[in-house]
Amino acid sequence: MLTNGKVTRSGPRPARRRPPGLVASDGVTTPSGDRPEDDYWRRPPNAPSGDGSSDGDGSGGAGSGPVSPGAASTGVGPVAGYGGPPPTTPPPPGWRPPVHLRVAPPRQLPRQDMSGLDAEEQRGQWVTWGVGGSAALVLVALLCLLCSRALF
Repeated sequence: MLTNGKVTRSGPRPARRRPPGLVASDGVTTPSGDRPEDDYWRRPPNAPSGDGSSDGDGSGGAGSGPVSPGAASTGVGPVAGYGGPPPTTPPPPGWRPPVHLRVAPPRQLPRQDMSGLDAEEQRGQWVTWGVGGSAALVLVALLCLLCSRALF
């Protein structure tokens, strides 16, 4: 569409191609096969990565696929793919971990003297009011002093 001498498109924009996502382990190790203990952690040669991009040429080199833990030391070839987590057996019903320490029951707190607490609270209130009143008297005296100097 031509508007004011400018060409504009109508409709959806074409999708921009993004560079393939980087994975922290891509390109860190070379699939040389000189360290068989790393074979278990390598990506299979033709497995797609998580972001939909392929990892290079897809050849992966010799021994680049994951190897079962027992096969890493025996030299058996790579496993076809991820077979999922190993099966687990649930514990028997009613099973609990063993308890090695028995905690003593909580102690009884001493009874509180409510009349004594009230008396102490009243004394504290008298002290608070006394300090506050004294501070107020000092501030009023200073205010009167400052005002008298300003007026006379």
